[in-house]
Amino acid sequence: MVSGLKTQRRLASEILGVGAGRVWMDPSKYKDIKGALTKEDINNLINKGVIKRRNENFQSRGRSRDLRVRKAKNRGKGMGSRKGKAGARSSFDWRYKVRALRKELRAQLKAGNIDKKAFRKLYVKIKGNSFHSVSHLRNYITETMKGTTYEEKK
Repeated sequence: MVSGLKTQRRLASEILGVGAGRVWMDPSKYKDIKGALTKEDINNLINKGVIKRRNENFQSRGRSRDLRVRKAKNRGKGMGSRKGKAGARSSFDWRYKVRALRKELRAQLKAGNIDKKAFRKLYVKIKGNSFHSVSHLRNYITETMKGTTYEEKK
């Protein structure tokens, strides 16, 4: 990089429409560049190829995009992808599980498999971490609640 040409670099960056860091100056033409003090002089040097615009060199967003895609599909949650201690992750895991269970519970209520009182009882059980998966909840409903009402189970 040619040093001592701050003004020329600034003028070239204005003309080329890029930042000063992306302006390339030919080191062998130092004296010609040093003599250029106006925008017109710099423009002539650009036309001659003494001053050029460097290619963009930016940080890739590929890895960041990949992470977002994996998160959206609930992938990449295995042991090798984990950072932080187990205690830092447990609340997230519980949150996702509870949301899935509550969604299933609402679907069961809408389908008519459970009544409102049973819904409330199961809702509290979900909050208390009684079920470890959606299939566990379904099995509990079919075995315990099917064909009976909440009052009969009391």
